Amino acid sequence: MSETPAVRNVIVLGTGPAGLTAALYLSRANLSPLVLAGPMAGGQLTTTTEVENFPGFPEGVMGPKLMDDMEKQATKYGAEIVYEKIDRVDFSQRPLRLYAGDTEYRAHAVIIATGASPKLLGIKGEDKYWNHGVHTCAVCDGGFYRKKEVAVVGGGDSAMEEASYLTKLCSKVYVIHRRDELRASKIMADRALANPKLEFLWNSAPVEVLGDTEGQFQKARGIRIKDTRTGATRDIEVSAMFVAIGHTPNTGFLGGVLKTDDAGYLIVNGHQETNIPGVFAAGDVHDTHFRQAITAAGMGCASALEAERYLVREGLSAN
Repeated sequence: MSETPAVRNVIVLGTGPAGLTAALYLSRANLSPLVLAGPMAGGQLTTTTEVENFPGFPEGVMGPKLMDDMEKQATKYGAEIVYEKIDRVDFSQRPLRLYAGDTEYRAHAVIIATGASPKLLGIKGEDKYWNHGVHTCAVCDGGFYRKKEVAVVGGGDSAMEEASYLTKLCSKVYVIHRRDELRASKIMADRALANPKLEFLWNSAPVEVLGDTEGQFQKARGIRIKDTRTGATRDIEVSAMFVAIGHTPNTGFLGGVLKTDDAGYLIVNGHQETNIPGVFAAGDVHDTHFRQAITAAGMGCASALEAERYLVREGLSAN
């Protein structure tokens, strides 16, 4: 860090729907944002196949193409994207400082859109059949399994929401849970237990995803589950497994300088601003409820508009 880096108007962390939408709005406002892509350029949508619920695509769109087009749109208007991962920040002084190894970045405002990573089981076949029978979002991918039998892994509110949603599409939904009772809230548990299309496999844990090769693709066809009391295993035939054991927000690099909830999600006010003025958050890094591409994009828009207003209000500009 031999020379003082230029001060940017806004730095955006993340290139998922939230980050790229923020970058688009900032660049169209002539703020020339710097976007640092992070460890997963394009966010979780780059790991999906067809996206059917993003407005404007009546025939659906492949996740990687959607993110590639969003990136092209942002850079068309002046956003600069650098494939760098920030590993620490210093928000105690102005301008705000961010560091990727020994490289320092400075900005008057920062938008954090680093998302959240779904927790996976780590079992055999999980990676092999990812997006070909192994998923983490029923709303995103449940439509591919209409009138088929599927399974949901988990026992909390999120798992019950996923399972209940899938019963509207699928012929049968197994709920695989390690314990003999649900961790979900009473109202969610009661509703799930009363649903005739849900079958609960208690004291059970998946140990392997089973599948076949069809052409150039792998396709799941079942799950091997273990009885958590006896250790005995058996196979169930399902077309897909939805893992609903939670997410981990990608906030570790912040070093605790921003307020979070107990699970580590950033806390924002009604203007997408964190507890530090000029630092905003958008998308799954703070959204524990919706977790959809379109809502993340909306939050990215809101954070960009608020960041622009912040710069005007504070009389800040790097131009």
